[in-house]
Amino acid sequence: MDAKLVEVRAPIAGVFYRKPSPESPPYVEAGDSVKKKQVLCLLETMKVFQKIKSPVNGKVVEIVAQNEQPVSDNDVLLIMEEE
Repeated sequence: MDAKLVEVRAPIAGVFYRKPSPESPPYVEAGDSVKKKQVLCLLETMKVFQKIKSPVNGKVVEIVAQNEQPVSDNDVLLIMEEE
């Protein structure tokens, strides 16, 4: 059976963050298994942080966006493999 890849995209333009604070570990790393609705990263827009959650149960294949860098609306943030 072929793996189903799912792109997690930015719902709005903003700044991509992999962790909740500078001292904290990242929410996820490539290779991590995650549950649906688990927080994957944060997106900051006009000082408001939005939690980006997993749309599926699966595994993080690749983290595409760069930490603390701007992303545009609909940019791919992460690629996941659905279980």
